[in-house]
Amino acid sequence: MNQCMLMAEIIVGPQLRYTQDNQTAIAELTITFPGLRAEDAPQQMKVVGWGNLAQEMQERYQIGDRVLIEGRLTMSTVDRPEGFKEKQAELTAQRIHHLSDLGALDMTVPVATPTANSVPPTVPSTTAPSGPPAPQPAAQPTAAPAAEAEVDYDDIPF
Repeated sequence: MNQCMLMAEIIVGPQLRYTQDNQTAIAELTITFPGLRAEDAPQQMKVVGWGNLAQEMQERYQIGDRVLIEGRLTMSTVDRPEGFKEKQAELTAQRIHHLSDLGALDMTVPVATPTANSVPPTVPSTTAPSGPPAPQPAAQPTAAPAAEAEVDYDDIPF
């Protein structure tokens, strides 16, 4: 399945045109988004919308808008004036959203941090315990903790 979501900024506004045969609306715009690494240059890509989405793109979006685009990623071949062919990525939009419409969208993944009172998850044993239960150590008074230690409850070894 080819599904792509991209958060970007519009740098060339939507240009609306129509097909010759049945007058279906087509809108094209150009977006920019940061590279994968800090030292990578920002990338640009053409986004194409069809039908009602094309008309919505023309009416609602303009240069400088930050958007979230959902769609299919395709590669197209373009003849260059220098005499060679170049492949360019193109996103065929299925949905487009203003980031301001989504509110204060936080794109980070929430991470649960263990507290001093939290109990790590336990895995039930598949074997019955043999013999009497082990004696528990006596509770000793402790001083107030100086700082909370970071505890890793993840039992996956990687």
